[in-house]
Amino acid sequence: MFALIVIIGSIPGARADAGEVASGVVLHSCAYAVLTFLVFTGSSGTPAQRATKAVLTIAAMGICDEVVQSFLPYRHGAIGDWLVDCTAAIVTSTLLWALWTNRKVST
Repeated sequence: MFALIVIIGSIPGARADAGEVASGVVLHSCAYAVLTFLVFTGSSGTPAQRATKAVLTIAAMGICDEVVQSFLPYRHGAIGDWLVDCTAAIVTSTLLWALWTNRKVST
């Protein structure tokens, strides 16, 4: 999914077309929240370990995405976009951590 985000974001004009549907903040928030969910639920360990892994992984993915964009003449890497990615990861991981910790395991 991350590769798809980077590839689609690298297509000339694709970001402008997507911008007609939703703002960059909304697009980044939704995409990286879904990635956070996938990393959190696909990881092993305690909820705290899963949340930490998810946030660090998303931070690294966000940096990679912005670096790729900085090399494209029709795009630019933005620290603000990376901060939105990280915020989405923190919020999503916190919610998942709380839900995961409070879930009851039936026996």
